[in-house]
Amino acid sequence: MTHPGDALTRRQKLVYVVILGALTALGPFTIDLYLPALPAIEGDLKVSEAAVQLTLAGTTVGFGLGQLLVGPFSDKVGRRTPLIMATSVHVLASMGAALSTDITVLMIFRVLQGVGAAGGGVVAMATIRDLFGGYPLVRMLSRMALVNGLAPIFAPVIGSQLLLVLDWPGIFWFLAVYGMLVLTAAALFIVETLPRQQRRASTTTTRQRYQAVLSDRIFIGMLLMGGLNFAGLFTYLSASPFLFQDLYGLSAQGYGLLFGINSLGVVSGVQASARIMRRIGPQWVMACSTASMFTMGWLIAIFDWAGFGFWGTAVPLWFYIMSFGFTIPCIQALALGRHGSQPGTAASLLGAATFGFAGAMTPVVGLFDGAAAPMGLLMSACIGLAIIVLWTIVRPRTVPPL
Repeated sequence: MTHPGDALTRRQKLVYVVILGALTALGPFTIDLYLPALPAIEGDLKVSEAAVQLTLAGTTVGFGLGQLLVGPFSDKVGRRTPLIMATSVHVLASMGAALSTDITVLMIFRVLQGVGAAGGGVVAMATIRDLFGGYPLVRMLSRMALVNGLAPIFAPVIGSQLLLVLDWPGIFWFLAVYGMLVLTAAALFIVETLPRQQRRASTTTTRQRYQAVLSDRIFIGMLLMGGLNFAGLFTYLSASPFLFQDLYGLSAQGYGLLFGINSLGVVSGVQASARIMRRIGPQWVMACSTASMFTMGWLIAIFDWAGFGFWGTAVPLWFYIMSFGFTIPCIQALALGRHGSQPGTAASLLGAATFGFAGAMTPVVGLFDGAAAPMGLLMSACIGLAIIVLWTIVRPRTVPPL
């Protein structure tokens, strides 16, 4: 079987990887860049830690809802129009967040930022699925993930450095500029990948597209596993600024450096996973990676109870995040590879589940006292449910080859 992307030159593929990777990075960048500023926002707006964490939850929920709108729309009208519209919303919302002086107003604009950032993630994955299939699809997704993985590495570092010269609103001005740059690059270099004939000939409704995707048992399993894995990750994202800065005494810059080191684990896991999937089915890679994540979450809790301090949390956390990197390309490959006729809808449901679960978990984290043990136990609980889904719904032995 051949796909349109097989005819692209190496240089053309590189352009797609960089620009589409930057678009998918818009969501993580929007979430991660302001993490070092959470304590500063708490003090400046005179609100509780839980209230500040709700702005993070609002962003992730907006990101999930936005994907449900953009995905089916892109399967109907094409990829470029939804991309331009959504990313423009992100730029305007970033400006609004920068000008906010009240936690409620900030929450509203953070939700809109999430809705706008959704366009980049959905359209990028749908575009790659338009162009590639089989193992080339896995390879392109992993390359995009490498570019995308740079966002969580550099975002907290950049955010912490911006805080040296700017107040926290400066972070949102930075996001507005970033959104404008990737929007311009996409408009200039990314062509429409959904053929005109296919757009005109499409008679399926949004409901029918959702039914086609949701009738697939394996896709349902990937949906739940993606959501539960991101719920575990966002437990770490929402708890770590207060854990490492307030409890362990790191500065904003020290936290940004630690976050960057942790994110290297995601990149190494993603790239290793793509190579392993050439020989081993993605379902078996996930069986190993989720078991590792479950174990590392428990080790964080046990080491905290034993009084091991900073290193007792930081070391198993790194291996947890690396195992997360192994898991994500497997979920994307199994979810998108089976639905080439409606990749936008499939990508939107996958994104909505991942960030919806993550947004629901963030307020739960705010109920705890910022210690490492509750964070580790919540992370293990999420992955424990994901393991149950893998073996009862996905059933690895029944998954066909890519």
